[in-house]
Amino acid sequence: MLGATAAVACSREQAAARGSGRPTSKQVELVEWDFGPQPFCARGSARAAVLVPKWGTPGQRFPVLIALHGRGEAVKPPSEGALGWPRDYALMRAFDRLRAPPLTPRDYEGLVEPARLAETNARLARQPFAGLVVACPWRPDVRPMATGDIAPYARFLLDVLLPRVRAETPALGAAKSTGIDGVSLGGVTALRIGLTCPDEFGAVGGIQPALADGQTADWTALARAARARRPELELRLVTSLGDYFRDPVYELSRAWGAAGIAHDFEDLPGPHDYVFNRGPGSLGLLLWHDRALARAPREDPVHTVQ
Repeated sequence: MLGATAAVACSREQAAARGSGRPTSKQVELVEWDFGPQPFCARGSARAAVLVPKWGTPGQRFPVLIALHGRGEAVKPPSEGALGWPRDYALMRAFDRLRAPPLTPRDYEGLVEPARLAETNARLARQPFAGLVVACPWRPDVRPMATGDIAPYARFLLDVLLPRVRAETPALGAAKSTGIDGVSLGGVTALRIGLTCPDEFGAVGGIQPALADGQTADWTALARAARARRPELELRLVTSLGDYFRDPVYELSRAWGAAGIAHDFEDLPGPHDYVFNRGPGSLGLLLWHDRALARAPREDPVHTVQ
């Protein structure tokens, strides 16, 4: 049983994870969309929260990122789950801080090494964060593997969500300016959809993706086929010291490296939990896709596991 102090700390962490109310930001506008009934949604209307930069010149357009939440939000009602990234994972705070650097350990929830923090701030000084339109759709609690069919959800993202984002926000319309990423269950879903439909995306990532053991060969074949169709496709895998899925993510990165599939790989401090999402998760999501979708030259070599 938890002691009194631990129980209080746990309750505070749970409250922070749930969030409350509608988040606000100086840098981005939060727009909430109701898509009505959809084939993949058995819980009422499908929903999405969209973050739109408030800065920029008239006529300026931004790359688009689809950000998929984890299972904790998949079991919530769509109106709440869609706020996973903007509210519960502090993505709106990440926007504010990236537009007003330097970053501090507090922005990372304490989960950052001093050298990495200094490197990130130096890079932001040389190349300021330019910005993205981020679409955060609710995602159903279905595994993107043989045990579950995510094809209807993928069609919703590509045929319903993205066209509306491009029509109603200052979003760039090209596939090379469109990314998909996510955390945990959302991470493995982003990898599955992005690698299956590489013609639709310029960058595909997975943060602590909920990979299953014994499927490395299948994921490697999928990534190899995606790169054959779109050689310039940017890829990223992220894990952490306390990630439940660290071993299969490492194994996949090694397999991709052995197969000559260039990708960025990061092994960061932190657990597989909301505190990671609110710190390294949100900041890394925005920073990586800001560079990848802007086609900025890489300043560091591709990181692959040896």
